[in-house]
Amino acid sequence: MTTVIGRGPAPRCCDNDRVGEGHPRAGLTSLRRYTWWSLLATTAFLLIFVVGRWLLRPGPPVVARVAASVALAVTVVACAVVLARRLAEAPGDTPDAGVAPGAADVGHERAPIAWLAAGSVAAAALGGFLLAARNYELWSVPPATMVSVAVTFLPARRRWALVTAAILGAGALGGIMASGSGSAGYAAAFSAGMVALVVWVMVGMLWSWDVAERLNQARRLSAQLAVKDERLRFAADLHDIQGHHLQVIALKSELAARLARTDPDRAGAEMSEVRRLAADALRDTRAVVQGYRRTTLDEEMANAAKVLTAADITARMDVDPAAADLPDPGRHLLGLVMREATTNVLRHSRARHAELDYRVTDGLARLRISNDGTAGPPPEPAEGTGLRTLADRLTAAGGQLSWKQTDGRFVLTASLPVTVTAPAHAHPESPRPR
Repeated sequence: MTTVIGRGPAPRCCDNDRVGEGHPRAGLTSLRRYTWWSLLATTAFLLIFVVGRWLLRPGPPVVARVAASVALAVTVVACAVVLARRLAEAPGDTPDAGVAPGAADVGHERAPIAWLAAGSVAAAALGGFLLAARNYELWSVPPATMVSVAVTFLPARRRWALVTAAILGAGALGGIMASGSGSAGYAAAFSAGMVALVVWVMVGMLWSWDVAERLNQARRLSAQLAVKDERLRFAADLHDIQGHHLQVIALKSELAARLARTDPDRAGAEMSEVRRLAADALRDTRAVVQGYRRTTLDEEMANAAKVLTAADITARMDVDPAAADLPDPGRHLLGLVMREATTNVLRHSRARHAELDYRVTDGLARLRISNDGTAGPPPEPAEGTGLRTLADRLTAAGGQLSWKQTDGRFVLTASLPVTVTAPAHAHPESPRPR
């Protein structure tokens, strides 16, 4: 169906831990509490009920027993304090953090050096007492406990280097101390294995906590990005609406000013049209804010015909009736293209003739708009709006948008698959945050 619209009058037409149960961090707070108590219980069990049992046996001198008891108490308290510090300020607690760092990345700066040093000395002393008493099974447990806590404040490479050194060192020391008893191999293997087991248990718990916190940070960042994407999309839609309406209002106001002396009646009619356009702009803006506005190709083509006619531009429209079967998402995107093309004709050219061709061929809906009167390079839209943004949106939907200028004519061509579905981030009717 081909329609030629001539010049003439425009036709009249209408982290705080105290969070509620429903708070997104409530589950993470419970996990933090569970991890801390689990690690503390594991440490207390290993040091008090396993290692501390040695202090109740008869045989060790009183001085050694008292010194070992003090070392045991210092080791337990140091582990509790260091673990509390390790879990108190986890990665991602800062709401505006750009990327969730690993625990080791931030932990090294806030590591309680004094408590780590005190616990390490006490654990080494306690292990030395046990080793002197030829307790080859338990002597490596206190040092392994402090190593397990300390390595979580280190970067990954240094962490596993320290763990490897601790395992090899414990095995070598246990083997050397038991070399005269005929059980050097057993002592070496058991000492190294105990260090590996304790590190595996405790570091594994802290690793699971770090993973959970990073996932929570990723969820928070994802929500922030979704809000920012929605704001950008909303800004683009608002720019399209306001820019189009204001351009037409400015054009008609200029026309009315020229006609005020020669044709007052037509000037009045044009100003009435300006008032109607302003009311339409206000209504459309409210609709965008409320999230109800739908832009369709049919409406934009009809509006383009009226606007181009008002600008004394002859518009020829060739529309294939079969193209009406395009789904709503595709009609919305092509409607945006039609609106932008009309605005560019009015703003960037001195066109006298414009042509629009819309049809469906080979499973593609093709929209082609061309106009004459173009001088200079093609218009460069501002960043974030205009043709380049539309090209990105059509590409995301599986289509294509291209434009070129030859022999004084500007040609804009858009194509979309007939089965197009709008991407989630660019869906025109997605709910907007209030």
